[in-house]
Amino acid sequence: MRSRVKRRPPTIHDVAAHAGVSRGTVSRVLQGGHNVSQASQEAVNAAIRKLGYVVNRAARSLVTQRAGSVAFLLSETQDRFFQDPNFTTLLRGCTEALAAHDLPLVLITAGTDAERRRISRYLSAGPVDGVLLISSHRDNSMIDHLREAGLPFVCCGKPLGRRGPMSYVAVDEREGAKDMVRHLLESGRRRVATIAGPQDTPGGLDRLLGYREMLAEYGVAYDERLVAVGDYSRGSGEACMRELLSRAPDIDAVFVASDLMAAGALTAIAGSGRRVADDIAVGGFDDSSAALEAQPPLTTIRQPWGRISEVMVRLVLAQIAGDGPAAVILPAELVIREST
Repeated sequence: MRSRVKRRPPTIHDVAAHAGVSRGTVSRVLQGGHNVSQASQEAVNAAIRKLGYVVNRAARSLVTQRAGSVAFLLSETQDRFFQDPNFTTLLRGCTEALAAHDLPLVLITAGTDAERRRISRYLSAGPVDGVLLISSHRDNSMIDHLREAGLPFVCCGKPLGRRGPMSYVAVDEREGAKDMVRHLLESGRRRVATIAGPQDTPGGLDRLLGYREMLAEYGVAYDERLVAVGDYSRGSGEACMRELLSRAPDIDAVFVASDLMAAGALTAIAGSGRRVADDIAVGGFDDSSAALEAQPPLTTIRQPWGRISEVMVRLVLAQIAGDGPAAVILPAELVIREST
């Protein structure tokens, strides 16, 4: 009987030889791919898959003084993470984008001041190399904590009330809102209400501003009775819609600043005996799973979640490699379905 010889695990030298590049090139690919050509990155990644190479993270951390991971920090309560499909979509996208660089993602929630203080102490100890910060309320102290810790970070959405250069990725929320209101007005609607998001968030402010600007462009007077403010939850959308119908029963359209709130608005409209689209057109924002699951499916403004995730990861890896902060604003897209 022949003895079974234990196979030696592949090393970084094996990957370099198989890819036809230097060991240093493989190392740069493993650390984010900066200053490496696309062809070399593809060759190295193919060699890693072919050989089954696994990074020795403990050894690499001793050499690079890096943790070899990135945090997905949701500055909201845990229940919001499970209720809002946008957060899980972003988490999945960021996880996939980091996997291309062989980096794991650490999920952290910090929805209260006590949690933020505790998490800031944890992050200051260096368990991650950078942070993807999700949810940017005006009073969000996590931005200050991350700056004090000297950690590279990228915000999802334009930060409010902060000075100095800062990395963030956002969609053009004001233009997206204008596209939706234009669509409602050009469809023949004349009493267009809105359910705005929280006014301490960039989305809440910019989407309401876009609503007002488009009304002005069409010569429609702004009426505060046609405005209600929710918190991006389904329950707040339903409550706000009931409030609007009570104040202005002749509403024939409503622009809702999130799909989840719009789903709540649909419930309130049905409960009032009105028909969606026939009596009241409803437009949302996000193009989340809530838009497709709604009955009828929602006309909405699509945020390019996959692109947002990719750019956030690219910016945080660039900062980890020594680059400065950068801001990217992506276009939104009107998606017309049965609710209008």
